[in-house]
Amino acid sequence: LCSLGSCRSTDELQPQEQSYYNRPFWILQHEKWRRHEISCFLIQCPTEKGEITMKKALALLCAVLTLSVSVRAVEVSAPSALLMEKDTGAVLYAKDEHAKLEPASVTKIMTILLVMEAIDSGVLHYEDVVTASPHACSMGGSQIWLKEGEQLTVGDMLKAVCVVSANDCAVALAEHLAGSEDAFVERMNQRAAELGMNDTTFRNACGLPAEGHVTSAYDIALMSRELMLHHPDIRNYTTIWMDALRDGASSLVNTNKLVRFYDGTTGLKTGSTNAAGYCISATAERDGMELIAVILKGKTSAERFQDAQVLLNYGFSAYTLKTVV
Repeated sequence: LCSLGSCRSTDELQPQEQSYYNRPFWILQHEKWRRHEISCFLIQCPTEKGEITMKKALALLCAVLTLSVSVRAVEVSAPSALLMEKDTGAVLYAKDEHAKLEPASVTKIMTILLVMEAIDSGVLHYEDVVTASPHACSMGGSQIWLKEGEQLTVGDMLKAVCVVSANDCAVALAEHLAGSEDAFVERMNQRAAELGMNDTTFRNACGLPAEGHVTSAYDIALMSRELMLHHPDIRNYTTIWMDALRDGASSLVNTNKLVRFYDGTTGLKTGSTNAAGYCISATAERDGMELIAVILKGKTSAERFQDAQVLLNYGFSAYTLKTVV
């Protein structure tokens, strides 16, 4: 067992320590390492309380080491981008990832996260009925044209947000959960701070242009990871290609074209405005490893999707996720 300052064999560990270190954990392995035998070792890292952290520190070390091997092995045209592995949180590619930029409707990942947290905690239910307010109906942009007083279930509104990026439904859900959009935005910023999203300030629940409404590729990856890691049921909505609401009267086609055209896509959210350009947080899973590719300020919609695919292809071809027992 090795730390920066000392080493000891596992024979010297106390029984409870041996049990702790014998648990399985994830390790991210670069393809250039697969041809070599690497001795099994553990990392000892003190926490703020001076205690030993989990063996998962090894996964983080591997991520750092492998990142140095080929961090620039691939390039994208967007000015800001990031590729993250979901389980370890390892950054596999980064390009100006802390630039504070407008995210457009990618904002809704935080709105969806707060809704899913409420559902999974029992505060909210998919069958609950949400009534559209005049404010929600006034959003404009991407929407399903809610009428004042119209009622839909939480599940239907969540579907509209995930599939067609409905601004009216995003705000209606925000109001239903927090009482007002402003109160919900306070929760969004609080949750962002808890997740370490230091580049982020939210001004609304849907991502329409607003002064000071900014985030970064890195922060988007953080909230995307939180959503996909802890609320897997959201895939029931983010993987829909085509569906309908209002007894078939309203057709839905996913704004995320990767859902149809990229194998393994699990989500997640697109966004675009004149100021933000074309943005996406794209998630996909293959062979038990899920990746998060974030693209900000793409020049065109096609370029945004192409850049996301380039990052995902790179991640799946260069890395594998191993379970070490």
